[in-house]
Amino acid sequence: MADKDYYKILGVERGASKDDVKKAFRKLAHKYHPDKGGDESKFKELNEAYSILSDDKKRAEYDSYGRTFGNAGFDPGAWDFSSFGQGGPGGVEFDFGDIFDNFFTGGRGTRTPRGSDISVDVMLSFEEAAFGAHRKLIITKNSTCKDCDGAGAKKGTPYSVCEKCNGKKKIHDTQKSILGSFTTVRDCDKCKGRGEVPKEFCSTCHGAGIVRAPEEISIKIPSGIEHGEMIRLSGHGEAIAGGVAGDLYIRVHVTPHKHLKREGANLRMDLNVKLTDALLGADYSIDALEEKLKVKIPAGISSGEVLRLRAKGIKAQNGNRGDLLIRIIVKTPEKLSRQAKKLIEDLKNEGV
Repeated sequence: MADKDYYKILGVERGASKDDVKKAFRKLAHKYHPDKGGDESKFKELNEAYSILSDDKKRAEYDSYGRTFGNAGFDPGAWDFSSFGQGGPGGVEFDFGDIFDNFFTGGRGTRTPRGSDISVDVMLSFEEAAFGAHRKLIITKNSTCKDCDGAGAKKGTPYSVCEKCNGKKKIHDTQKSILGSFTTVRDCDKCKGRGEVPKEFCSTCHGAGIVRAPEEISIKIPSGIEHGEMIRLSGHGEAIAGGVAGDLYIRVHVTPHKHLKREGANLRMDLNVKLTDALLGADYSIDALEEKLKVKIPAGISSGEVLRLRAKGIKAQNGNRGDLLIRIIVKTPEKLSRQAKKLIEDLKNEGV
C-alpha cells in the first residue's frame, strides 16, 4: 500500500478537495467498471484509492506516513464475498446497473432512455437576422409512430405476459469475475421493459414504436439573432422506444451585408463624402435596413467622425433598439483641374 500513489491513480493533485476526489472517482469508475467492459484490476485500484482519499482520517495518515493504520485501510483481497451468498456459493447477486444509476444520478433511480440530439445549420440574410423570420425544415429522423402512439401494438389488441422475463420487465445476466459472481439487470429486450407483449404488433412500425421518416419542422427565428447562435427545440430530436426524444439544435449563419456591420444591437457603416460637402455641409441619402434615410452632413466635419442616428439599428430580443453609427470618410480628389488647383491655393493662402 505504501508504494501506491493514490492521488496519481485518481488523477488529482495532493491538495484536491473531497468534491474533486469524488468527481474524479466517479468518472474513472464509470469508465473502468468491469460490467461495462472495463478493466477489473484498474477498477479495484480506483476503489482502494477512493476509500483512502475520501476519508479524512485515512487521508491524513496516508499524507503523513504514506500508508494507513489498523483495519481501516481498504484491502480488496480481504473481502469475503461468500457472505453475499444469494447467488450461490461465493456469489453476489444484486442489480449492479441500478447501483451505478443511483450512484451517478444522485439516487434518483434508473434514468429514462433519451434519444440522440440533432444539429442542423440554417442560413439567414442580414435582414432576416435583424427582423426575425420563419423557416420550415424537412429532417429525416426517428419519430414516435403515430399509428400506435409509440406502443408498438395494433390498437385494441390484447396483451399477454412476456415469456422471456415472465412479466418481471427485467433480465438478469450473471457473470463471474475474480471478485465473485455479479448479476447485472437490464430491460427485457423482447417486451422492452413493459412486462407484457401485444398479440398483434403495429403494422407501421412492426412493434418498434418508432419509425424513420421525413418530418417537417417549423422554426421561428427571433429578431436580433446573431451569427453562430443556437436555437434549441426540446423534444424534436431522435425518438427512442420507451424513452424521451432528444433535442434539435439549429445553428444560425448570417450572410454579411454589403455595407452594414453589426455590433450587438448597433449598426455601423462608412459614408464617403466629397471634400466640398465636408467643408460646406450637405444632405446625403443612405440605405438603412428598413428604409432610405436622409443624413445631414454638418459643415466642417472631419474624416473619421461618427454620426449617430438613434433607434435606427437592430431591435434586440429585450425589445430595445440599437443605433445606426455612420463614420464619415472624406474623399480627396485624385486629380485637380487647373482652376481647382488655383482655388485650393487661394484657400491655402488664407490659412484654410
